[in-house]
Amino acid sequence: MALVLNNVSKVFEDNGKATLNNVSLRIELGEFLCVVGRSGCGKSTLLHLIAGLERPTEGEITLNGVPVTGPGADRTVMFQEHALFPWRNVIENVTFGMEMTGVPKEVQEKRAATYLEMMGLTEYSKYAIHQLSGGMRQRVALARAFCMDSEILLMDEPFSALDKQTSNRLRKELQDIWMKTGKTVFFITHSVEEAVYLGDRVVVMSAREGNIREIVPISLKRPREIYEEDFIRYRHKILDEIQGEDERR
Repeated sequence: MALVLNNVSKVFEDNGKATLNNVSLRIELGEFLCVVGRSGCGKSTLLHLIAGLERPTEGEITLNGVPVTGPGADRTVMFQEHALFPWRNVIENVTFGMEMTGVPKEVQEKRAATYLEMMGLTEYSKYAIHQLSGGMRQRVALARAFCMDSEILLMDEPFSALDKQTSNRLRKELQDIWMKTGKTVFFITHSVEEAVYLGDRVVVMSAREGNIREIVPISLKRPREIYEEDFIRYRHKILDEIQGEDERR
Protein backbone atom coordinates (compact mmCIF):
# COMPACT_ATOMS: atom_id res chain seq x y z
CA MET A 1 0.00 0.00 0.00
CA ALA A 2 1.15 3.50 -0.73
CA LEU A 3 -0.46 6.90 -0.51
CA VAL A 4 0.92 9.08 -3.30
CA LEU A 5 0.58 12.83 -3.79
CA ASN A 6 1.62 13.92 -7.25
CA ASN A 7 2.18 17.66 -7.85
CA VAL A 8 -0.71 18.63 -5.59
CA SER A 9 -1.70 22.30 -5.31
CA LYS A 10 -4.61 23.94 -3.52
CA VAL A 11 -5.91 27.45 -4.18
CA PHE A 12 -8.88 28.71 -2.17
CA GLU A 13 -11.32 30.75 -4.20
CA ASP A 14 -12.10 33.26 -1.45
CA ASN A 15 -8.59 34.75 -1.50
CA GLY A 16 -6.95 33.24 -4.57
CA LYS A 17 -3.93 32.24 -2.48
CA ALA A 18 -2.08 28.99 -3.10
CA THR A 19 -2.03 27.29 0.31
CA LEU A 20 -0.21 24.32 -1.20
CA ASN A 21 2.00 24.51 -4.25
CA ASN A 22 3.20 21.48 -6.21
CA VAL A 23 3.50 19.02 -3.32
CA SER A 24 4.69 15.50 -4.13
CA LEU A 25 4.99 12.82 -1.44
CA ARG A 26 4.81 9.05 -1.02
CA ILE A 27 3.79 7.35 2.24
CA GLU A 28 4.54 3.65 2.49
CA LEU A 29 2.63 0.85 4.22
CA GLY A 30 3.22 0.88 7.97
CA GLU A 31 5.03 4.22 7.96
CA PHE A 32 4.57 6.81 10.69
CA LEU A 33 4.95 10.12 8.88
CA CYS A 34 4.94 13.39 10.83
CA VAL A 35 4.39 16.86 9.34
CA VAL A 36 5.60 20.07 10.98
CA GLY A 37 5.81 23.71 10.01
CA ARG A 38 4.73 27.23 10.91
CA SER A 39 1.03 28.10 11.22
CA GLY A 40 -0.40 28.71 7.76
CA CYS A 41 2.04 26.40 5.95
CA GLY A 42 -0.78 24.12 4.76
CA LYS A 43 -0.42 21.14 7.13
CA SER A 44 -4.13 20.81 7.86
CA THR A 45 -5.06 21.53 4.26
CA LEU A 46 -2.81 18.66 3.21
CA LEU A 47 -4.58 16.34 5.65
CA HIS A 48 -8.01 17.49 4.44
CA LEU A 49 -7.00 16.72 0.84
CA ILE A 50 -5.80 13.22 1.76
CA ALA A 51 -9.00 12.66 3.75
CA GLY A 52 -11.08 13.71 0.75
CA LEU A 53 -12.64 16.62 2.65
CA GLU A 54 -11.18 19.02 0.07
CA ARG A 55 -10.28 18.55 -3.60
CA PRO A 56 -6.91 19.65 -4.97
CA THR A 57 -6.89 22.49 -7.49
CA GLU A 58 -4.17 20.67 -9.40
CA GLY A 59 -2.46 17.29 -9.13
CA GLU A 60 -3.67 13.92 -7.91
CA ILE A 61 -3.79 11.87 -4.72
CA THR A 62 -4.01 8.09 -4.92
CA LEU A 63 -4.28 5.34 -2.31
CA ASN A 64 -3.26 1.91 -3.57
CA GLY A 65 -3.43 3.34 -7.08
CA VAL A 66 -7.03 4.51 -6.68
CA PRO A 67 -7.67 8.28 -6.94
CA VAL A 68 -8.92 9.96 -3.76
CA THR A 69 -12.06 11.86 -4.74
CA GLY A 70 -13.86 12.09 -1.38
CA PRO A 71 -14.01 10.63 2.13
CA GLY A 72 -13.79 6.85 2.44
CA ALA A 73 -13.56 4.02 4.96
CA ASP A 74 -9.96 3.43 3.86
CA ARG A 75 -9.00 6.67 5.68
CA THR A 76 -9.83 7.50 9.29
CA VAL A 77 -9.40 11.06 10.60
CA MET A 78 -8.71 12.02 14.21
CA PHE A 79 -8.85 15.75 14.94
CA GLN A 80 -7.71 17.84 17.91
CA GLU A 81 -11.16 17.62 19.50
CA HIS A 82 -12.17 14.11 20.51
CA ALA A 83 -15.72 14.44 19.05
CA LEU A 84 -17.14 11.79 21.35
CA PHE A 85 -20.89 11.40 21.82
CA PRO A 86 -21.93 12.29 25.40
CA TRP A 87 -25.05 10.11 25.21
CA ARG A 88 -22.97 6.98 24.51
CA ASN A 89 -20.66 5.37 27.04
CA VAL A 90 -16.99 4.57 26.40
CA ILE A 91 -17.38 1.25 24.59
CA GLU A 92 -20.38 2.53 22.62
CA ASN A 93 -18.24 5.45 21.40
CA VAL A 94 -15.42 3.08 20.45
CA THR A 95 -17.74 0.86 18.41
CA PHE A 96 -19.67 3.71 16.76
CA GLY A 97 -17.58 3.98 13.59
CA MET A 98 -17.62 0.23 13.12
CA GLU A 99 -21.40 0.21 13.47
CA MET A 100 -21.72 2.89 10.78
CA THR A 101 -19.57 0.91 8.34
CA GLY A 102 -21.37 -2.40 8.91
CA VAL A 103 -18.68 -4.29 10.79
CA PRO A 104 -20.21 -7.48 12.28
CA LYS A 105 -21.11 -7.24 15.96
CA GLU A 106 -18.69 -9.94 17.08
CA VAL A 107 -15.81 -8.20 15.28
CA GLN A 108 -16.81 -4.88 16.88
CA GLU A 109 -16.69 -6.41 20.33
CA LYS A 110 -13.33 -8.11 19.76
CA ARG A 111 -11.64 -5.02 18.31
CA ALA A 112 -13.08 -2.74 20.98
CA ALA A 113 -11.86 -5.03 23.76
CA THR A 114 -8.38 -5.20 22.21
CA TYR A 115 -7.90 -1.46 21.85
CA LEU A 116 -9.52 -0.56 25.15
CA GLU A 117 -7.01 -2.86 26.80
CA MET A 118 -4.12 -1.30 24.85
CA MET A 119 -5.23 2.16 25.98
CA GLY A 120 -5.73 1.09 29.60
CA LEU A 121 -9.48 1.69 29.42
CA THR A 122 -10.95 -1.76 29.99
CA GLU A 123 -12.26 -0.95 33.47
CA TYR A 124 -13.82 2.27 32.15
CA SER A 125 -15.73 0.68 29.27
CA LYS A 126 -19.16 1.45 30.78
CA TYR A 127 -18.28 4.94 31.99
CA ALA A 128 -20.11 8.00 30.66
CA ILE A 129 -17.91 10.42 28.73
CA HIS A 130 -18.44 13.23 31.24
CA GLN A 131 -16.84 11.03 33.91
CA LEU A 132 -13.50 10.99 32.07
CA SER A 133 -10.60 13.43 32.09
CA GLY A 134 -9.46 15.12 28.88
CA GLY A 135 -6.61 12.66 28.47
CA MET A 136 -8.87 9.67 28.94
CA ARG A 137 -11.33 11.07 26.38
CA GLN A 138 -8.49 11.27 23.85
CA ARG A 139 -7.63 7.65 24.66
CA VAL A 140 -11.20 6.71 23.81
CA ALA A 141 -10.92 8.65 20.54
CA LEU A 142 -7.64 6.85 19.77
CA ALA A 143 -9.21 3.45 20.45
CA ARG A 144 -12.15 4.34 18.21
CA ALA A 145 -9.81 5.45 15.39
CA PHE A 146 -7.67 2.30 15.52
CA CYS A 147 -10.77 0.10 15.68
CA MET A 148 -11.77 1.33 12.23
CA ASP A 149 -8.83 -0.68 10.84
CA SER A 150 -8.55 1.66 7.86
CA GLU A 151 -5.63 1.73 5.42
CA ILE A 152 -4.29 4.96 6.91
CA LEU A 153 -4.93 6.96 10.06
CA LEU A 154 -4.86 10.76 9.63
CA MET A 155 -4.19 12.66 12.86
CA ASP A 156 -4.43 16.46 13.08
CA GLU A 157 -2.66 17.63 16.25
CA PRO A 158 -4.64 15.23 18.48
CA PHE A 159 -2.73 16.09 21.67
CA SER A 160 -2.24 19.85 21.30
CA ALA A 161 -5.19 20.82 23.54
CA LEU A 162 -3.88 18.73 26.45
CA ASP A 163 -1.44 19.71 29.17
CA LYS A 164 2.21 18.81 28.63
CA GLN A 165 2.27 15.89 31.04
CA THR A 166 -0.85 14.31 29.55
CA SER A 167 0.25 14.83 25.95
CA ASN A 168 3.64 13.26 26.70
CA ARG A 169 1.95 10.22 28.21
CA LEU A 170 -0.44 9.88 25.27
CA ARG A 171 2.25 10.11 22.64
CA LYS A 172 4.14 7.32 24.43
CA GLU A 173 0.97 5.23 24.39
CA LEU A 174 0.46 6.04 20.70
CA GLN A 175 4.02 4.93 19.94
CA ASP A 176 3.42 1.69 21.86
CA ILE A 177 0.14 0.92 20.06
CA TRP A 178 1.68 1.79 16.67
CA MET A 179 4.62 -0.55 17.34
CA LYS A 180 2.12 -3.36 18.04
CA THR A 181 -0.16 -2.69 15.07
CA GLY A 182 2.11 -1.31 12.32
CA LYS A 183 -0.68 1.04 11.23
CA THR A 184 0.11 3.64 8.55
CA VAL A 185 -0.14 7.06 10.21
CA PHE A 186 -0.07 10.63 8.82
CA PHE A 187 0.43 12.86 11.86
CA ILE A 188 0.35 16.67 11.99
CA THR A 189 1.93 18.47 14.93
CA HIS A 190 3.35 21.85 15.95
CA SER A 191 5.78 20.09 18.28
CA VAL A 192 9.12 19.17 16.74
CA GLU A 193 9.87 17.05 19.79
CA GLU A 194 6.66 15.10 19.22
CA ALA A 195 7.48 14.64 15.53
CA VAL A 196 10.96 13.23 16.27
CA TYR A 197 9.53 11.02 19.02
CA LEU A 198 6.89 9.47 16.74
CA GLY A 199 7.99 9.74 13.13
CA ASP A 200 9.85 7.44 10.77
CA ARG A 201 10.23 10.58 8.66
CA VAL A 202 9.45 14.21 9.42
CA VAL A 203 8.17 16.44 6.63
CA VAL A 204 8.99 20.13 7.15
CA MET A 205 6.51 22.36 5.33
CA SER A 206 7.36 25.83 4.04
CA ALA A 207 4.82 28.56 4.89
CA ARG A 208 6.54 30.85 2.42
CA GLU A 209 6.42 28.52 -0.59
CA GLY A 210 3.46 26.30 0.31
CA ASN A 211 5.39 23.11 -0.34
CA ILE A 212 7.81 20.66 1.26
CA ARG A 213 10.97 22.32 2.49
CA GLU A 214 12.75 19.21 3.75
CA ILE A 215 12.09 15.55 4.58
CA VAL A 216 14.14 14.24 7.50
CA PRO A 217 14.40 10.46 8.04
CA ILE A 218 14.58 9.64 11.77
CA SER A 219 17.01 6.77 12.31
CA LEU A 220 16.43 6.18 16.01
CA LYS A 221 15.57 2.89 17.68
CA ARG A 222 12.20 2.55 19.39
CA PRO A 223 10.95 3.18 21.98
CA ARG A 224 12.57 6.63 21.89
CA GLU A 225 13.87 8.82 24.69
CA ILE A 226 13.79 12.60 24.34
CA TYR A 227 17.00 13.18 26.31
CA GLU A 228 19.25 11.02 24.15
CA GLU A 229 21.96 12.91 22.29
CA ASP A 230 20.87 11.73 18.84
CA PHE A 231 17.25 12.66 19.59
CA ILE A 232 18.28 16.19 20.54
CA ARG A 233 20.40 16.44 17.38
CA TYR A 234 17.39 15.59 15.17
CA ARG A 235 15.23 18.05 17.07
CA HIS A 236 17.74 20.87 16.52
CA LYS A 237 18.12 20.01 12.84
CA ILE A 238 14.37 20.30 12.21
CA LEU A 239 14.03 23.46 14.31
CA ASP A 240 16.87 24.99 12.28
CA GLU A 241 14.99 24.18 9.07
CA ILE A 242 11.84 25.89 10.33
CA GLN A 243 13.68 28.92 11.74
CA GLY A 244 15.90 29.21 8.68
CA GLU A 245 12.86 30.03 6.56
CA ASP A 246 12.03 32.97 8.84
CA GLU A 247 15.56 34.35 8.52
CA ARG A 248 15.25 34.54 4.73
CA ARG A 249 11.99 36.46 4.71
